[in-house]
Amino acid sequence: MTIQQASERYQIPMNVLREYESWGLCGAVKKVMGAWQYDDSDLERLSVIMTLHDIGFCTEEVETYMRLLEGKATGAERLRMQEKKRAAALDEIHFKERQLQRLDYLRHEIRKTQKGTGGK
Repeated sequence: MTIQQASERYQIPMNVLREYESWGLCGAVKKVMGAWQYDDSDLERLSVIMTLHDIGFCTEEVETYMRLLEGKATGAERLRMQEKKRAAALDEIHFKERQLQRLDYLRHEIRKTQKGTGGK
């Protein structure tokens, strides 16, 4: 399948496909008459790439992760990358929770004041 077909069929942005090709990790991808041809293993790797982008990995982190994926005994390093991203996501969630608590407090104070003045 061509880059255009892969992009359309699997909703993969063209820039992600071009990144993948530029990293040289697409060993199974063959160039036929100047166009890349993707096979099932490429689509599996692209699925991982899309997941990594979706969970907040930047392009450089995705490339590092995918290069590690090609190597042997890199599970610990990939897990470390995932744990770092997870910790950052939890920090963000906790920050948002604190914002909500403060917002709820302010809303509560306004409602309490309104009740004391007859809701006006």
